[in-house]
Amino acid sequence: MTYEEAQSLIEATLPEKRYIHTLGVVETAERLARLYGADVEQARLAAMLHDYAKYLDSDMMRQVVVEENLDPSLLAFDDELLHAPVGAILLDRAYDLDPAVVSAIKNHTTGEPGMSRLDQILFVADAIEPNRSYPGVDTLRDLADRSLEAAVVATLRQTIDYLLKKSVRIFPLTIETYNHFVKTP
Repeated sequence: MTYEEAQSLIEATLPEKRYIHTLGVVETAERLARLYGADVEQARLAAMLHDYAKYLDSDMMRQVVVEENLDPSLLAFDDELLHAPVGAILLDRAYDLDPAVVSAIKNHTTGEPGMSRLDQILFVADAIEPNRSYPGVDTLRDLADRSLEAAVVATLRQTIDYLLKKSVRIFPLTIETYNHFVKTP
């Protein structure tokens, strides 16, 4: 799939506000890929496709989780988590994407211990794209320009803090990812 094909698909799939977010993620992922020596075209493609399944029917996404033998614990958490792994599977099925792009899409919400550089770039880009506005986002943006791995840890910490303040359960993979990336003194 070319970037242009992906852009046409996403523009037709997402509401305008989410499409604008996606363009911001593409811009940020491209910049971070250049900064950290990752494949720019893979970063652009993964960023363009990352929210493909965001607005799919929850029941259909749950069915994909079961049919594809994904982690069944996904079904015990907020449906928001489903769009990343389900989107990765559906896109790969339909377009036979590069495995690196599939991985980045799959991991962009929860993270994963040992994420590749491309995975990390999309994970951070999604959190700091120019249209994001929340307390601490500017600090994350500055950090992303200095250290990708530190930005991953800070993004995970921000996500975990946000979920703790909402008093909701945190998907274990997010905690595992945080523990993986935090350096032991």
